[in-house]
Amino acid sequence: MSVELTPDTLEQTIALAMTKVSELDNLLEEEFESLKVQDLDRFEILLNAKNDLLSDLTLISGVHQPEGALDLGPEWDEFKKQMIACRDKHRRNEILIMRKLDAIRGAIESLHIVDPTSSLEVYDRLGKINRMKRLRGFSEA
Repeated sequence: MSVELTPDTLEQTIALAMTKVSELDNLLEEEFESLKVQDLDRFEILLNAKNDLLSDLTLISGVHQPEGALDLGPEWDEFKKQMIACRDKHRRNEILIMRKLDAIRGAIESLHIVDPTSSLEVYDRLGKINRMKRLRGFSEA
């Protein structure tokens, strides 16, 4: 059963939603900055705050799935526009995370490639140094 909102209550609800979406927008910018400088402690704090804001926005707007935004009236248009901007910023942050993860995976992978011409010292799974001895190459034989 849904409760009908009076115009005053609806205005107040939309104003509260706009305040929260503005906070979300600022938080996503902070998140991006913390990702750029790899401040993971700050990122984790922001991630928890972002989840709290998203929960608040779900309760305020009554939208639980993206399709639910279609049920909001025209008075929610600015809110929906701001939420789309936040979604785009979230995607930007996600892309940055994926690029950093790919770079880390590439670095780890390069350490696991056995190259007979290289003398690398890497750690094994037990944390001990695994010395890779340099073998004579064909040209040195």
